[in-house]
Amino acid sequence: MKKKGLPKSKRPVKPAFNPEYPKKIQLALLLLENFKKYYPKITVKCVLADALYGSKEFMNGASNILGGVQIISQLKSNQNIRYKGKKKTITDYFNMINKGVNCTIRVRGGEKVNATVSSARLKVDAHDGNVLFVIALKYEGEDEYRYLAATDVSWRTVDIIQAYSLRWLVEVFFEDWKLYEGWGQEAKQYDEEGSSRGLILSLLLDHCLLLHPEQEACIENKTPVFTVGSLQRKTQMDVLMECVKSLLQQQDPGEKLKEMGQVIKKVFRLMPSGKHMSGRTIGRLGPTPSLSRKYCPC
Repeated sequence: MKKKGLPKSKRPVKPAFNPEYPKKIQLALLLLENFKKYYPKITVKCVLADALYGSKEFMNGASNILGGVQIISQLKSNQNIRYKGKKKTITDYFNMINKGVNCTIRVRGGEKVNATVSSARLKVDAHDGNVLFVIALKYEGEDEYRYLAATDVSWRTVDIIQAYSLRWLVEVFFEDWKLYEGWGQEAKQYDEEGSSRGLILSLLLDHCLLLHPEQEACIENKTPVFTVGSLQRKTQMDVLMECVKSLLQQQDPGEKLKEMGQVIKKVFRLMPSGKHMSGRTIGRLGPTPSLSRKYCPC
């Protein structure tokens, strides 16, 4: 309705907030409170969040919960800042007044990449005029800037950028979760109950893989651990080898193999495909003579 230009008086009234359904920002702050409560020995250096959590509510709330630590998020390009008492958009400020310079950034503590960077400590209107460390960042090959914002203005520009690059490690976790731990397409139960059970099972799988002998050796020696996918494939082959070994130890391996074959046929049944039209009625798919005359509205 807003896109169609309808005035507020002609649009439905916004529903009252229901505390039983908190907003994402409120859920995120609650998670941080619980984390601090249950893991008091862990020292938090900074919190990294995407643009959805770039509001004053989250950034100030998260910093207060964790004792004033650095909170790094993103701002929208059309948000307003104050420069010499005048209001400007972030885009106009960095494109016209504070243009970027070329530099080299280390991404996630590893690969070095070229980037164009500019930064300034600016008053942000959406944060009630509070000063944030705002950074315009554009990696090599990109056309548009992204705008990072940090609550602690005493950090260096490069430290904020390199810290924020660590946020993308969560995407690796999501990939493992969906591809290898049954959280995505392999989930057999849906809705709220299915999601909670799937989450529990995937976390149990995570714990099992962390207790894998080869993984434990990496953790104890403080070396990079193995990927979930490679551990899963290794475990599958270990199970297969144990099965072959058990078969060879039987008095009659051939008979035992036949028994296993019958069990496999019962468990792994072939299902008919629905990607074809064999045996289905698709209709006549042709013209009807009585309707061949041109239709002429009166």
